[in-house]
Amino acid sequence: MIKSGKTSAASKNTKPIRVGVIGVGRGQDFAAGATDLVGMKLVALCDTWKEKLDKTGKKYGVSTYTDYDKFLEHDMDAVVLANYFHEHAPFAIKALAAGKHVMSETSCNATLAEGVELCRAVEKSGKIYMLAENYPYTKFNLEMRRLYRTGEIGPVTYAEGEYNHPMDDESINRISPGLNHWRNWIPSTYYCTHALAPLMHITDTMPLSINGLSIAAPEVTDSLPRGNDPGSVILCRMDNGAVFRIFGLWLPGHSNWYRVHGTRGGMETTRGPGYFGPEQVRVWHDHWLRQPGQPAERVYVPDWPEHGDLASKAGHGGGDFWTNFEFANAIRSGKQPYLDVYRGVAMSSVGILAWKSALADGAPFAVPDFRKEKSRKAFENDHWSPFPSHAAPGQPPPSIRGFIKPKAEIVIAARKMWAKQGYK
Repeated sequence: MIKSGKTSAASKNTKPIRVGVIGVGRGQDFAAGATDLVGMKLVALCDTWKEKLDKTGKKYGVSTYTDYDKFLEHDMDAVVLANYFHEHAPFAIKALAAGKHVMSETSCNATLAEGVELCRAVEKSGKIYMLAENYPYTKFNLEMRRLYRTGEIGPVTYAEGEYNHPMDDESINRISPGLNHWRNWIPSTYYCTHALAPLMHITDTMPLSINGLSIAAPEVTDSLPRGNDPGSVILCRMDNGAVFRIFGLWLPGHSNWYRVHGTRGGMETTRGPGYFGPEQVRVWHDHWLRQPGQPAERVYVPDWPEHGDLASKAGHGGGDFWTNFEFANAIRSGKQPYLDVYRGVAMSSVGILAWKSALADGAPFAVPDFRKEKSRKAFENDHWSPFPSHAAPGQPPPSIRGFIKPKAEIVIAARKMWAKQGYK
């Protein structure tokens, strides 16, 4: 059943928002979703992989560019960034300066300095900025947000978010072409937004401080041409005093799961087979906290709040529909979305600060309040980063084991695979 809500899909009488997409890998999901159903129209694509770009451009019948500056000259209203994980902030800042609204894939920023610059750029431009974090918009996470707002379980005291996405060696290599590809260097804490964002969205809280621990597992990583760790645990102290535990990244044992404890009960997604499990929500109350007629426990499959016919066909559990939908609504209303630059940069910076913590064996680090210039100014020159494109003296390793050199035979085998799929 599809419930009606206060918002609605764009009508055919509304002038579409003209969108350009950067990246023809993951970016094709955004390109496919930029339709009149959400009030958007795809007009341009940009990528440096010309063969793939030309093919994708013909598929959608739009203009293509290998030069980002030329791309920004195209007549359009908004840009969606689906380029490499650690490259979003500089592209977003350029687009904002060019007068474009921006929606960026995770992560918002690869360094704390980028986070500061991005917040300033959004403020200066007056344009809409949204983090395209799709996991808050799964059916069960939207239901837990709705339920939390009824007050049934009370204010959050503790929560857990898990996004652990293991893959076989061949699949990992296929999506990580090149020894300097970001996936071969990303610290285990950096990809934390899929686990953290839903909890923040459900409870409307912000991180104040973190402790991070990385999990080195040579049995998992040493068969690959990469030098990072496969997992981590982050503890976040939130602004209401609650503690959130965040777990991931690609240790064996797939897990996409969320739990919230409040002062009057708890709720969680149920675990099960498949990417999202059985898509159920479980709610429970201790007997002394139950209201009259309230069951001790209930487990159910929630409905979409609205637009279920569209969301159910989209990727990432419906999230790929909702990110485009929320971005379009924000542009039309002129109001920043919930996943605005301040929340996006804060949760992206949790990953960076957690890596600093992991290299210090769990020492605590405070998260700046990126809404306040006084708080963020202290980090405007913090370019600390493990990625090769940011190489400089004093930069950190991508593993708690230090800088790891992959075995020659593993590199040779990977390069053969990359060559077959057209990577040069």
